[in-house]
Amino acid sequence: MELNTKGRYAVMAMADLASQRASDATPLPAIAERQQISIAYLEQIFIRLRRAGLVESARGRAGGYRLARPAAEIVIADIMSAVEEDTRMTRCRGEDGAPCLPGHRCLTHNLWEALGAQIAGFLSTVTLKDVLDGLPAHRGRPAVEAFISPSEVRTAR
Repeated sequence: MELNTKGRYAVMAMADLASQRASDATPLPAIAERQQISIAYLEQIFIRLRRAGLVESARGRAGGYRLARPAAEIVIADIMSAVEEDTRMTRCRGEDGAPCLPGHRCLTHNLWEALGAQIAGFLSTVTLKDVLDGLPAHRGRPAVEAFISPSEVRTAR
């Protein structure tokens, strides 16, 4: 899996928005400047975020965007999904069942499939509020241990 800039920038922009006063609309140029993201690219991202119901837009002189829900209720997986970012790690196309290699799965298919599932599961547990509070040091534990039992971590070492 390789997260593209769209997914990373969407999360960065949403975290920026979450760090602002909830009652105020934040103009995209302000987010673009703080996060060093092209305004044109942000416009494309925010169209998708708005369609997904993650942000609301406000028109006029004090216009911009605000979160549609509290930061504690928006998980990173929802943001990634809104901008069509995929967490699948396999090189095969899972949606149509096409195998990794002609006629069969590659030897490491199950490894990459399990990793993709771990990433998707992790992103579905992390909220924007968590990000603002300093994740990935999740509740005082390394990010991997927050998600995998200590016995699994020891086994992997």
